[in-house]
Amino acid sequence: SSSIPCSYRYTLPSLSASIPPFPFPLLSSSLCFYDMFLVALSFAYFAKALSGSYMKSTITQLERRFDIPSYLTGVIDGSFEIGNLLVIAFVSYFGAKLHRPKIIAMGCVLMAVGTFIIALPHFLIGRYKFETSIRSSVNSTNNLSPCPARLLSPSSQASGDPLSEAPSTGTGESNLSMWIYVFLGNVLRGIGETPVQPLGISYIDDFAREENAAFYIGCVQTIAVIGPVFGYLLGSLCAKIYVDIGFVNMESITISPGDARWVGAWWLGYLIAGVITLLSAIPFWFLPRSLPIPSDRGPAQCTPERTSFIKDPPLLEHKYQADEPAGFLEMAKDFIPTLKTLLGNPVYFIYLCVTIVQLNSLIGMVTYKPKYIEQHYGQSASKANFLMGTINIPAVALGIFTGGLLMKRLKLSIMGAAKFAFGTSLIGYFLSLFFFVMSCENVKVAGITVGGVSYEERSVFSACNSDCVCSGRDWDPVCGENGITYVSPCLAGCQTSTGSGKNTVFSNCSCVVAAGLSSGNLTASVGHCPHRDDCDRVFPYFLALSVITSFIISLGGTPGYMVLIRCIKPQLKSLALGFHTLSTRTLAGIPAPIYFGAVIDTTCLKWGQKRCGGRGACRIYNTTAYR
Repeated sequence: SSSIPCSYRYTLPSLSASIPPFPFPLLSSSLCFYDMFLVALSFAYFAKALSGSYMKSTITQLERRFDIPSYLTGVIDGSFEIGNLLVIAFVSYFGAKLHRPKIIAMGCVLMAVGTFIIALPHFLIGRYKFETSIRSSVNSTNNLSPCPARLLSPSSQASGDPLSEAPSTGTGESNLSMWIYVFLGNVLRGIGETPVQPLGISYIDDFAREENAAFYIGCVQTIAVIGPVFGYLLGSLCAKIYVDIGFVNMESITISPGDARWVGAWWLGYLIAGVITLLSAIPFWFLPRSLPIPSDRGPAQCTPERTSFIKDPPLLEHKYQADEPAGFLEMAKDFIPTLKTLLGNPVYFIYLCVTIVQLNSLIGMVTYKPKYIEQHYGQSASKANFLMGTINIPAVALGIFTGGLLMKRLKLSIMGAAKFAFGTSLIGYFLSLFFFVMSCENVKVAGITVGGVSYEERSVFSACNSDCVCSGRDWDPVCGENGITYVSPCLAGCQTSTGSGKNTVFSNCSCVVAAGLSSGNLTASVGHCPHRDDCDRVFPYFLALSVITSFIISLGGTPGYMVLIRCIKPQLKSLALGFHTLSTRTLAGIPAPIYFGAVIDTTCLKWGQKRCGGRGACRIYNTTAYR
């Protein structure tokens, strides 16, 4: 028999004759359809969570590849919720009357197609060319000219105008609209994901014993949180691989994964996620429309406490049950009155308001947390995604599973579950306040975060580089011997260079001398200087606190969810879950990434420049303001 608990088995001859044979002969014949649905739904949750978390792991990659600010990546991330918004109310309401497993299967196929569309721009645009101010002759390793002779007037230099922009490379004009494909693909993903949660959860709750439903839903939600573990690990792996791997000579690439201009193979993960999502659709095509209700559970079973939470009598038979056919017009006519009945439930309405506020915070934080780790603590995108996948997300999965297990073991009532969820949220909130004290200084960048007598306020130009004609728009950082990062070798006042690629060394850097070191042949190397020692000391404490708060807040996830589905009439479960998802995604999932990204953009200290003009992606942030 199956190792997964099942509340009933198909043993009645009258039922077994009407059930089509399952097309997987390797599975035991004793494996019930409920077990199969539980496994299939868990895999679908895993697939959608993997692709969703991978999207968040590529936020900085998309910013750099398409040269867009954070608020636009927030729009892209929120487009998933826009897809949900378009259809979720109708899918939740009408889907409950139709064949729920097959509707979920169609949704998984749409999710897969949308994921493939997201990767499409990589194959339509040219190779990625990062901005650089280095001028070099062809096939030369020692003829770089980081400090060209003055050809323009001082007023031209002060304005930051480059040498006609010809030597500078950047992302081409064709990239400007390519992020629209990512946007549209994510919208399609959102449309496809719509039926998975409301129809899947209601299907479980309809045909499971009431005391087991919380445990089963906790298992499914735990699998859903394991998906992001693999999503972020996939993001970590792809972020290490250069975006145009196989098409460029890697020895000619002068940037490393820790550079603000590095773009990983973001497209590769979407192809992998799309295949996994497509596979998750297969089992649902072979599952029945409905299952027999357990013998010890009937429509009349309802505790007095639950009855007090439901405005209308729970024994009221619905006009048509989930497994009974009904006309489209008949269902449409009852939609508005049914929705009014649902929103008239005070417990449901209060829970809806609470989760909207909570999810605004959580979605904004989760979307930009890897980027925060990159910018604040100087970690690469690959390492930030790896830490999210191996440390933070498992804590959330353990919290959700433990919460469901505790609710089953302690046999919490609706009121008990509400108190439990409230307590965990309150403790998590107070612990989160400690993040404010985990400060980390800005990277020392001459003219941006480090001034001095030789630099004007927020200007990268100084007397030490006045003999060079430099562009103030380029971002091609070099690290001086004094531990200070300079925006470009030209702005460091470097006169000569030797070597090639990542091994290039710039010599006779006048600004490094001016910074206080003894005169001589002071050099600078490619890339920004290593991060600060104080950040290395604070970072482990940041990770530890992040794990603890994630676990405690997640403990209340399953009990809180059970409050939602126990405070309404059984016939309204699908609509209640769907409208809850619709509301939270409309008022939290869509706006939170956008306004969080817009606020983060205000902390930018140095913007990249597009070749065709205009502001590109941010290169360095004010970490204090960001925090």
